[in-house]
Amino acid sequence: MAAIRIDTSNAVQILLLVGGLSLVPALIFVVTGFSRILIVLGFIRTALGTNNTPPNQVLVGIALFLTLFVMMPTITAIKNNAWDPLVSHRISTTTALTNAEQPLRQFMFRQTSNQELSLFVSLAHIPEPKTEGEVPTYVLIPAFMMSELKTAFEIGFLIFLPFLIIDLIVSSTLMSMGMIMLPPTFISMPFKILLFVLVNGWDLIAKALVASFH
Repeated sequence: MAAIRIDTSNAVQILLLVGGLSLVPALIFVVTGFSRILIVLGFIRTALGTNNTPPNQVLVGIALFLTLFVMMPTITAIKNNAWDPLVSHRISTTTALTNAEQPLRQFMFRQTSNQELSLFVSLAHIPEPKTEGEVPTYVLIPAFMMSELKTAFEIGFLIFLPFLIIDLIVSSTLMSMGMIMLPPTFISMPFKILLFVLVNGWDLIAKALVASFH
């Protein structure tokens, strides 16, 4: 009978693992900082005017590993409080899911603004929560996503400013020289790339993105 219980438990764990893997892409987008990081990286490429360089696969790879770096404390808490006790049969599957949810909720609360949270609380037509524990997860997730989009666009705006200034300077110079038929981006793009390299732009962006989650 003990062997049967072990086999059944293993089968349930395998089923949960397979089901969880199918939800991983969606979870990465909606409950982690992946969306913010990927959007900011897309802003950088657009600001530089380099079209498909770096390619989408590279940006997604950078965003994925930066997300793992940022989320490592949360992942560690989930492993210690949910996965390890579940594997060692110290807690049930339901308890493991509850324990895994708490670190994610704490991370999302830290990144969610009160404005977005209040908006989705009112849209859900639920009583005003007095504590974080009273906020349902289905309300927290969309509020977190909207906050991530807002933060990503704020960072993207700041990234665009120096490159916009270069575009304006090059465009004004070409017009004053009567070279109106020459596309300004053809001249400004090398200067923008040079500026980005000289200031060690990728390191600055990575540092700013990681710092934005603290």
